[in-house]
Amino acid sequence: MHTTRAGRSPLSALLGHYAVGTAVGFRPIAEGLLNRGYEVTTTEGRWFLKHYLDQTPAAIAFQHRVTERLRAAGIPALPPVADREGTTARRVAGRWFALFPWVEGRHRGGGELDDTECTQLGGLLGRVHAQLIRMLPPVQQPMFAPAADAAHSMGVATRLLERIRARAVREPFDELAEHRLIERLRMLRRLAHRRPADHDRPRTGYVHGDFHPLNLLYAERDPVAIIDWDRLAALPDTEETVRAALLFFTASATGTLDLPRVRAFVHAYRAVSDPGDDELAAAVQRLWWERLNDFWMLNRHYDERDHRSDPLFPASAALIVWWTRHYEEVMAAFVE
Repeated sequence: MHTTRAGRSPLSALLGHYAVGTAVGFRPIAEGLLNRGYEVTTTEGRWFLKHYLDQTPAAIAFQHRVTERLRAAGIPALPPVADREGTTARRVAGRWFALFPWVEGRHRGGGELDDTECTQLGGLLGRVHAQLIRMLPPVQQPMFAPAADAAHSMGVATRLLERIRARAVREPFDELAEHRLIERLRMLRRLAHRRPADHDRPRTGYVHGDFHPLNLLYAERDPVAIIDWDRLAALPDTEETVRAALLFFTASATGTLDLPRVRAFVHAYRAVSDPGDDELAAAVQRLWWERLNDFWMLNRHYDERDHRSDPLFPASAALIVWWTRHYEEVMAAFVE
């Protein structure tokens, strides 16, 4: 995208509250589903300006405090820049913004990581979880959260299927979605008895909430910044561990999970923050069931007419089929 000259825009005025030089230009960053971001060029360098779309001031302040403490503890979190008044978030026309240092680095998919780097990644997430537990208040155990209801999920799938079939003009995405919905309905009918018990959920810890390749920046082979802490929350940390493995190590073309890389990742995680076999097994079962019952990408596509997640759908839909066929092998990669 092109850089826009700063001029006298509200964003330019916002930058005037920081000791970062004079704003020269803004370039929108395309990546990201939850917030908007801009690469900001000033007379003193480059910065990242984040526009929060759906965050309360209290939540933003909490995220900023935690990232500052994590950074001080040696975790490569990225805290925001304080303005001249010492605050880290500013309101402009009813919208909240924060300014972050610009980090030179690149995103790396799990398929790019060798054994040593998978180990490094698992150890990093383990350190994040362990440090969050040490620095934040204790949380109530266990966190009650009912597992998805298969009958309800089948109703959602049937409604989506009817909507696709009613379309006058069908596109390739519609053909794939129809195929996967028919497949998923059959799976839900066959596997409904494997719904996890509501009380059988892993321990509650604290999580980054969105630990995936686009939220981790590398310089050469080393992670230098974990970004986007918008979903920081008290949730089962083992579920984040399983979800992170899926996000990093699922092949985008085939939807298969790279189990050797998963093992290296999980072994390193457990060396730092070992929850035990039962906790990890419960997380694997919960996440498998969640994926089996999940239609958020299709809801976004057909109900909200938001197509930003469309590129993620083919691999995600294929993964749950592959995972179900190889359930015991996947479980063993996490707990053995």
